Amino acid sequence: MNLTLATAAIAVTLFVAQNPITPPPLPADQQQRLSQLQPDVQVYERFRYWAGFQPPEVQEDALRHYDAYLASQGVAPAERARQIKTIESEGRRLEIERWNRILTAEKPAFNTQPNAFLVEMVKNRKPGAALDVGMGQGRNAIYLARQGWTVTGFDPADKAVAQANAAAAKLGVKLTTVIQGSEDFDFGESRWDLIVLSYVTVRDISDRVVRALKPGGIIVVEAFHRDVTKQRPVGGGVVFDSNELLTLFAGLRVLRYEDADATSDFGGAGSRAVRLCAMKE
Repeated sequence: MNLTLATAAIAVTLFVAQNPITPPPLPADQQQRLSQLQPDVQVYERFRYWAGFQPPEVQEDALRHYDAYLASQGVAPAERARQIKTIESEGRRLEIERWNRILTAEKPAFNTQPNAFLVEMVKNRKPGAALDVGMGQGRNAIYLARQGWTVTGFDPADKAVAQANAAAAKLGVKLTTVIQGSEDFDFGESRWDLIVLSYVTVRDISDRVVRALKPGGIIVVEAFHRDVTKQRPVGGGVVFDSNELLTLFAGLRVLRYEDADATSDFGGAGSRAVRLCAMKE
């Protein structure tokens, strides 16, 4: 899973005016884990926690609103300035490190098997050139390669990508991997028979994704519905409103769209998920 770095928590579209939400206190176990991290990581993780509860318009201008939130919590101006500067200057590095930790953890807190919706959508489909956006530790890319697809995957989380390459080599399958974020990766034009968008930022790249599909090629998308943010923080880049994916990919023919309570790859049971499989005609 790639949330596309520091902007992952704040990459959203603008809707009606909404007010900032004061999140619940960090649970005690998370407080304990956080206290063991480096100070700059603590700053970033606290910001990320706050941002994950915020509605779209607040996330559009997240740092200004977060500064106001810190002020409301009695944080002194100098300390607020230090924290905002840390988030601005170190956010990209800290986001990469965060996902390296999550994706290469000894006891992963996410589904390490291929995404079930992806498996269903490519069943009996003729293999071709596949692109795995935000490939993480390779769970989807390796599955596709074992089914005969020619797979390219990219992710800025270098340690996760290294783990994917090692696992692929052990299984005797070939992956082409690139350590980049979607803001830098060259999607090309009419290049891919399949593009996988599994719990990654989509809004900023939807036009590039459509151009990159070959005629007859498909996208497979799975992400969180915005309702999930009512229970827990989720990076805004992987949260979508009802039918928003249909709007983002309006130029494609919809083969399947789902919006239902589900067991999510990164949220477990009881997570409302949105899923889309659509084809370029």
